Amino acid sequence: MDSTSKIVIIGAGLFGLATAKQLASEGYRNILVVDRHMPPVPDGSSSDISRVIRFDYADEDYCNIAHDAYLKWSKESKYDGIFYPSRYILCGSKKSDTKSWTHKTTCQLDKRQLPWSPLQDAAAAKRHFPVLTGKLAGPDWEGYTNESGGWSDASKAITQLRNECLSLGVSFTAGPAGTVLGFNSDAKGVIKSARTLAGTLIEGDLFVLTAGAWASGLVPTYNSTLSTAQAVGYVRLTESEMEKYKDLPIYANFSTGWFNFPPHNDTNLLKFAVHGWGYTRAPSKKDNNTTATNISVPPALSRERPNFAPADAEERLREGLREILPELADRQFERVALCWYTDTPTGDFIMDYHPDYKNLFFGGGGSGQ
Repeated sequence: MDSTSKIVIIGAGLFGLATAKQLASEGYRNILVVDRHMPPVPDGSSSDISRVIRFDYADEDYCNIAHDAYLKWSKESKYDGIFYPSRYILCGSKKSDTKSWTHKTTCQLDKRQLPWSPLQDAAAAKRHFPVLTGKLAGPDWEGYTNESGGWSDASKAITQLRNECLSLGVSFTAGPAGTVLGFNSDAKGVIKSARTLAGTLIEGDLFVLTAGAWASGLVPTYNSTLSTAQAVGYVRLTESEMEKYKDLPIYANFSTGWFNFPPHNDTNLLKFAVHGWGYTRAPSKKDNNTTATNISVPPALSRERPNFAPADAEERLREGLREILPELADRQFERVALCWYTDTPTGDFIMDYHPDYKNLFFGGGGSGQ
């Protein structure tokens, strides 16, 4: 493959745009990114008002990669107004696997000589963070705090990355002509073109599949991925509440999967979510699914059921609010949503050529990382 080879990237989320930018920076001049929408894609897992920026990982490789990324987020001026520093709490119940996880994570922080502080119990956490008024993950508390963390305005970050791609000469196709339904390949497993909802063909030399939770509907993933929906909730705050909760940390309960973000200044929204086993969805006829029917896929239409989450998910969202800010636990939600992840058995990314196609590189398996 040379600099004039046509590279077709299916999926305009973080993985797809980062790939396009890197390849364009290396001199490749014929790059096309396709998706149902121009990025930020409304229901993509890398869009919305916020994503956590942290390097608290029990795995050494992920800790190293994430810390290197954190340094860029926190130090480069181009992220001003996109990245917001915030303190981070990882906690849970000693009765779960939290103690083992926090121990492994803090060992990785120690390896890189990164500071963290133990929080002996829920009372210590509340002394450290007076804004927290609930019982927290007590009484069997296990946890620590990291003063170096933060969150990004995800849609602003994706918009910036998209614009960087455009400035490097990357092309985009969106709408029906950018909605890929499947691939045409020869007898040797070489993809010649991608079929679209518009009935057109997109030819290419190399295809990169970064379609997130939608990828398993385009190629078989052989039990290496599972698309799951995770519940997200939002509460609107008054101006006085925005001031009251301005120092709210990112609080993640490893035992329940519940976590929150600090208030979002542009929208006055407090966002929180539950990362658990998630929910699955069987394909329907309008998904135009080209692989098996015994898989889980997100809806083909963006936010097919807007402002929806299962009743038990809403209750778990409220339980988490009650744990840290009980005064907001019964507040009417501004909205709820389902965010689609691509989970893998080990929680690791998948970055490799697909075994069935010689010129299809698969990038995904974000697993809510």
